[in-house]
Amino acid sequence: MQVCFCRVPTIMVFIISITSCEQKQADIPPISFEENLQQQLIEAESGDVIEIPAGVHSLTRSLSLNVSGVTIKGAGINSSILSFKNQQQGAEGLLVSADNFTIQDLAIEDTTGDALKVNESNNVVIRNVRTEWTNGPATTNGAYGIYPVQSTNILIDGAVAIGASDAGIYVGQSSQIIVRNSHAESNVAGIEIENSTYADVYNNVAVNNTGGILVFDLPNLPVQGGANTRVFNNEISTNNTGNFAPAGNIVGTVPSGTGLMVLANDNIEIFGNTFNENNSANILVVSYYITERPFDDPNYDPFPEYIHIHENQFNGGGTSPDSEPLEALQSATGKPIPHVVWDGTIKQDSKFNQVLCMRNNNALTYVNLDASNGFSMPTFDTASHDCTLPKLSQISLSFDAE
Repeated sequence: MQVCFCRVPTIMVFIISITSCEQKQADIPPISFEENLQQQLIEAESGDVIEIPAGVHSLTRSLSLNVSGVTIKGAGINSSILSFKNQQQGAEGLLVSADNFTIQDLAIEDTTGDALKVNESNNVVIRNVRTEWTNGPATTNGAYGIYPVQSTNILIDGAVAIGASDAGIYVGQSSQIIVRNSHAESNVAGIEIENSTYADVYNNVAVNNTGGILVFDLPNLPVQGGANTRVFNNEISTNNTGNFAPAGNIVGTVPSGTGLMVLANDNIEIFGNTFNENNSANILVVSYYITERPFDDPNYDPFPEYIHIHENQFNGGGTSPDSEPLEALQSATGKPIPHVVWDGTIKQDSKFNQVLCMRNNNALTYVNLDASNGFSMPTFDTASHDCTLPKLSQISLSFDAE
């Protein structure tokens, strides 16, 4: 009898204890996708692969990664979607400051600011990533879609960028760059290489942007001297979207209807591209002075030089220019704007063929706007530009298998 009496309370206490523990566990809410993802990014170690499952994942604040050697991988560019439509905190969707970083097979949508920013990183792979503002072109959209800056050894492959109020795919103040097999649509600038050196931009489609592809060098930035970019085998078509950049942005000066624009950059090779129906001009080559913005940077070179345009196809365009000098030219000639437009601004003692060489292009037409003389005497003769320049070297990245 005593043995039985002693065991009963023990069993009862044990059952009560289990019940109490289960109740406490039931009261703890499960960790959210957002909390789990940020925790993985914080606790990541080199070699980790962070997987983003298929589905639309709503996020309310910026994500960040500063651990090198990490891969973020989704289930597909239209399957794994990080949606920031309800973002409440942070300036970006994802901010990365880490070397040997790979992101692939996912989408970042509707961020308040930039979608994917990679800062001061080495060996960066951005493959099959889509950035998009799903409401279409709007000044309130974030500035940049894919945005590596002050970085080296950058591969952007198979990206899609839609709706950025500055540039869909932008690489700035960087070196050793490849942008290929990508699609930029309905941005102010589709693809932009700015203040950077040694870039290959090829096999891309830039369509329905304000400007399809921009190669710029600007003053008053930590890295200057943009040079050595090849733009080739791209389709650059109908980039006639009205400029929706916020007031004061330099891309706000880009005329709607610009196919390719080279501003104050040197050693640019443009070949094998197809230009279709860009309503201002298929190619613009201009100095920084065309922006009419003052600058006080003594180290800045505002002139483009050694621009080599060869073996491109031109179809239409120039029929509805979005620029006062081009409108005046069209009014005076009664013809579409020529395919290649040079502002005619040149360094003292330089020669025309040090600025621009053109050969073996299909159905090319050309104008020198004579901008330095108030656009008073435009000329159309290509003879002084019938020359070639040395071909630039291919960009190779040690981690790129292609």
